[in-house]
Amino acid sequence: MKKARVMNFVAAAFATAMIVLCAHGLKMAFNELSPTTTAAASSSKASSLMSKPPAQKADAASPRGDSLVKKAEAWIRPAMQIITHQAMPLPYPEPPAAEKWQSMPTAERLSDVRKRLLPRLNEELAAKECRLGQPVFVRIFKESRELELWMQGDKAEWRLFRTYPIACFSGTLGPKTREGDMQAPEGFYSVAQKQLNPASRYHLAFNVGYPNAYDLAHGRTGSLIMVHGDVCSIGCFAMTDRVIEEIYLVVEAAVQSGESVPVHVFPFRMTKERMAQAEAEHVEFWRELVPVYEVFEKEHRVPQVIVEGGKYGVKDL
Repeated sequence: MKKARVMNFVAAAFATAMIVLCAHGLKMAFNELSPTTTAAASSSKASSLMSKPPAQKADAASPRGDSLVKKAEAWIRPAMQIITHQAMPLPYPEPPAAEKWQSMPTAERLSDVRKRLLPRLNEELAAKECRLGQPVFVRIFKESRELELWMQGDKAEWRLFRTYPIACFSGTLGPKTREGDMQAPEGFYSVAQKQLNPASRYHLAFNVGYPNAYDLAHGRTGSLIMVHGDVCSIGCFAMTDRVIEEIYLVVEAAVQSGESVPVHVFPFRMTKERMAQAEAEHVEFWRELVPVYEVFEKEHRVPQVIVEGGKYGVKDL
């Protein structure tokens, strides 16, 4: 219990620091991108940018948006590297420096990460009666900033291998609806072999599969939503370089064994108590997520999710 309280305190402190740093970084990036060149206060600069018509706002998919992302990262990354290293210690040698990593060919990257991680990772998995190549299930909870990595072990039971703190994701609770809204999605997705990206500029990455059939049925736009390394992100889930290496190897082994990896993204843990406090804006959408959440919580099986009539459902066994 004492250890759990300490870990909860660390997670809360980590999340608070991340929010402050991300907000500061984005604010500074907006200020530097503002067309205002007079010696006005930074708040005046931000107001100048935000008062423009929607078509002129910086979009993450535009050259101006790219500049915004780079400037935000420059403000956020140094401090976040320190915080996240302490928040999620893992029993592996450090990855190469970012500059060296970015210069490495894809094959060399994968060879390096396997050499550093696999001996100890196999031991960690064996302790949970799991091994690489078994089915994998990922759950993400925005509110608590957690990513759970589950594996179906040798006894065909789903076992929680590890829970990781999410270093950064952008937006608020609620689904992604359009390209450039800087919002991380919510819903039910799946990862296949073609969605792995070992050449990512964010260390290693995999595409969660947004937009899915539900998103398309509702006219939602956007693409390339990743779980990746580093500590900065707009629309994706940044896990830090150290953490993504472990997640990536486990997911990679599963898809290479012919398994797709379900990725369920929730705004929060969908309990009755928490749903009673849910904001009206998204509550109808969130109610569609509850049955899927409850199947795994109560029956400890990953349900087959379907989309019928523009709504999520669970296929009966």
